[in-house]
Amino acid sequence: MKKLIAGLAVALATGTGAMAADFPAKEIQGIIQWGAGGSTDTVMRAVTPHAAEALGGTIVMQNKTGGVGAIALRHVQQQDSDGYTLLMGAENPQMYKVLGLGTDDYTDMVPINVLARGVPMFVANNDAPYNTMTEFVEYAMANPGEVRVGSTGPGGLTSIVLAMLTSQADVEFTRVPYDGDGPALTALQGGAIDVMPAVLGAAIEGVKAGRMKVIGLVDTQPNDLLPGVAPITEELPGFSAYLPWGPFFGVFVKKGTPDDVVAALQAAYAEGAKHPDFVQLMADRGFSIMSLSGDEAMDFLEGYRSTSSWLVHDAGFSKKSPEDFGIPRP
Repeated sequence: MKKLIAGLAVALATGTGAMAADFPAKEIQGIIQWGAGGSTDTVMRAVTPHAAEALGGTIVMQNKTGGVGAIALRHVQQQDSDGYTLLMGAENPQMYKVLGLGTDDYTDMVPINVLARGVPMFVANNDAPYNTMTEFVEYAMANPGEVRVGSTGPGGLTSIVLAMLTSQADVEFTRVPYDGDGPALTALQGGAIDVMPAVLGAAIEGVKAGRMKVIGLVDTQPNDLLPGVAPITEELPGFSAYLPWGPFFGVFVKKGTPDDVVAALQAAYAEGAKHPDFVQLMADRGFSIMSLSGDEAMDFLEGYRSTSSWLVHDAGFSKKSPEDFGIPRP
């Protein structure tokens, strides 16, 4: 009996090793947290074909929206730990625990590659009666609840940026929910909403085409892609307490995925992030390439979770204190 058990153990170990060595032996599923046309979708669809080529396999992407990205994360966590289901996400999970949106965040997964980060900005419908943040705040204060602002939900970029704004000014908005900045920006152009806090990379093409206007750059420095647009700290100096801050985009797998599968995916996405087409698109859209994996990625994710979790807690819309999860104040 002992020999039989030992033999089975060796066979299982050998089988697992063979599967990992043959990776990928079938299609890989890439689950994108947010909707088509948004920042996460743009980054993932730009880099993944190059990563798949480097890997020698096929990665099929699909958008699985809802729950501020929690539905996609939960789906990936319910799959096998074999590297055949990737979470293609943004920054939102790092606030799930304090917001009560889920029990897992990226510290409960394995980072394949933290690919890039972006800069937020406020864009408005061209017909809006304000052209700067000062004018926007004055209008919103004079007309409480009248301004319709697109929202991606609690823990989304919009909620964080609006928390920064409401900490500086007594303003009230009507928030209209969307599954990502892509659908929200389409709604903005059509007049369904008035203002959208969005990632520069998602909105820049619409700005260049004259389909919307920038009223605020949520950063401490000017941006070459937005000549003549001053950083928000020049109009609202209190923002300097929170900035620089911005969304990031990365690929993750479930914990327990074999080390050599993780290594193969990390190498493939690192190669994809260096592809000239991806590098050029990121530059054109105002994204900064990071391409972090391993300990570097974990250190970045821990720091981001600390900053963002305490920001939403101090703004008063967390469900639990970061202290409950051992998240240190930055």
